[in-house]
Amino acid sequence: MELEFDGEIWEWRGPAPHHFVTVPPDESAAIEATSALTSYGWGCIPVAARVGSTDFTTALIPKDGCYALPLKAAVRRAEGLDVGDHVDVRLVLDV
Repeated sequence: MELEFDGEIWEWRGPAPHHFVTVPPDESAAIEATSALTSYGWGCIPVAARVGSTDFTTALIPKDGCYALPLKAAVRRAEGLDVGDHVDVRLVLDV
């Protein structure tokens, strides 16, 4: 399954701060429909992602009825991104 969307980067300021982009509701619903086949625990879904020209792997995290895409520091540095920036995202799920 391949999905494309855009979203705003936000920061979670927990004990281990991290940056995310929320997967929109329609795309999250499509991902949720495959979760029995793709989740490896706690509802996390492994994906291959592209932001800008940077490819990376990560796992989507369920949050508030949608999924959150973690943006690694290396991705943010490579693309010159920060909180509040809008990005185009491409996800590939192995279903």
